[in-house]
Amino acid sequence: MGLPFRHTDDELRNMYAGGHANGQARRYARFWAALFRSGLLPRRWVTLEVPGRNSGAPRSFPLGMATVNGERYLVSMLGEGCNWVANVRAADGRARLIHGTSERVQLIEVPVAQRPSLLKAYLEQVPGARPHLPVDRDSEIDAFVPIAARYPVFRVAPRRA
Repeated sequence: MGLPFRHTDDELRNMYAGGHANGQARRYARFWAALFRSGLLPRRWVTLEVPGRNSGAPRSFPLGMATVNGERYLVSMLGEGCNWVANVRAADGRARLIHGTSERVQLIEVPVAQRPSLLKAYLEQVPGARPHLPVDRDSEIDAFVPIAARYPVFRVAPRRA
């Protein structure tokens, strides 16, 4: 029995045409944000909460998180134009991750030169991102170099009070 959310890679890409979610993708995002927030799924599935860059009101985004050498990373599978990236930058990286409990975090943008291995790890650990990045997860690290500047990566660090 298939999931009611089962879509082809092309359908998933079309839900985010131009780097922005269509109505169906926004409905799914609300569903997944609530589920990830609950903490019922593995720890890599989180809800990012960050102040809106214009309103200041909290905005929630369901995200997959990769872990590399004990460090956690968030990647914008939709690239530079993604709303959560703009909001994180406007908030100077201050955000909350919610997965059963709430954690105040500082998101630190990773320099482009350090991104290729992190993008590869992200594709290995977060299957939902695979249709959106133009490199196969089994590719060598060198294949990720040309796209690294287009996909922001943030290291997740604890935020002090």
